[in-house]
Amino acid sequence: MQILVTGNAGFIGHHLALRLAQQGHQITGIDSLNDYYDVRLKKARLAQSGITTDEYGKEYVSAGLPYRFRQLDLCDKAGLERLFTDHQFDIVVNLAAQAGVRYSLINPTAYIDSNITGFLNLLEQCRHHQCPRLIYASSSSVYGNTQEVPFREDAPVDHPVSLYAATKKSNELMAYTYAHLYRIQTIGLRFFTVYGPWGRPDMAPLLFANAITNGQPIKVFNNGELSRDFTYIDDIIDGIQQIINHPERAREDNPGTPAVVYNIGHGSPMPLMRFIALLEQNLGREAIKEYTGMQAGDVYRTWADTSKLLADYGYVPKTTLEEGIKQFTDWFKNYKSILPDKK
Repeated sequence: MQILVTGNAGFIGHHLALRLAQQGHQITGIDSLNDYYDVRLKKARLAQSGITTDEYGKEYVSAGLPYRFRQLDLCDKAGLERLFTDHQFDIVVNLAAQAGVRYSLINPTAYIDSNITGFLNLLEQCRHHQCPRLIYASSSSVYGNTQEVPFREDAPVDHPVSLYAATKKSNELMAYTYAHLYRIQTIGLRFFTVYGPWGRPDMAPLLFANAITNGQPIKVFNNGELSRDFTYIDDIIDGIQQIINHPERAREDNPGTPAVVYNIGHGSPMPLMRFIALLEQNLGREAIKEYTGMQAGDVYRTWADTSKLLADYGYVPKTTLEEGIKQFTDWFKNYKSILPDKK
């Protein structure tokens, strides 16, 4: 298939685009390569796929894989129009977004630009270029601090506690509207705390691993009384791949409108302190813990009910937290040598 993966220099996008290209799909990836975090990591991910880039808008081809890359921002309407004119995509997987809960308190405009305006631009291109299917990243953050666990897709999600969460809920509503009006199949995936090799440096696994290794303190929010549904990257990619391969299995949330939303997580929340202990064990050093209160915009726990994805796609995550942390820390020990010396 001809597949567009947006945000392909990001964490999940990198793993997905590489897996699909290795399986023979014709992959086009786009990413703005913004400086929300160190661009060297994003370029190192691309390099692992055989792609080097240094010029905005130019298309680069992977060495040895059916994989093209173009540096492009979703807010660039003219650039997106050229892209969709050049390629007739069978499916778009949108993983490009301004991520992070804390940063949404500092730079809210970035979230509206990328997550709302950029998403609308992508929907419009799918509409006008007759792309029949859109899979897009939502987030477990849409559930806010609901007390009903595990989180079910049919639970009310009208009380987001961060602007980031509000934009993801907005994406689900926008996708539903385009599915209803223009018969585009839209599938939203509410990701639950994805971790693994090549992860984002603003997320706890890499933040904590760096601090522990360098003998620096880690901030333990809410005095450690938090739990997360940690989900290993390979399980996430397996789930997305099943959805890509079998569009007919997705059941519409409302009859007559080809829109659906799924939780995709491990399905078993883990205490934050257990997660830290596993990092300490695998890195061979004890963390210096700085206990503090709850951070603004954060939630106390996440817990995915994945029964809907299981029923439709046979989704069963296989990686335990113990196995996943081991694989993550094995990668992390080579992390500094993976990055080039200069930006």
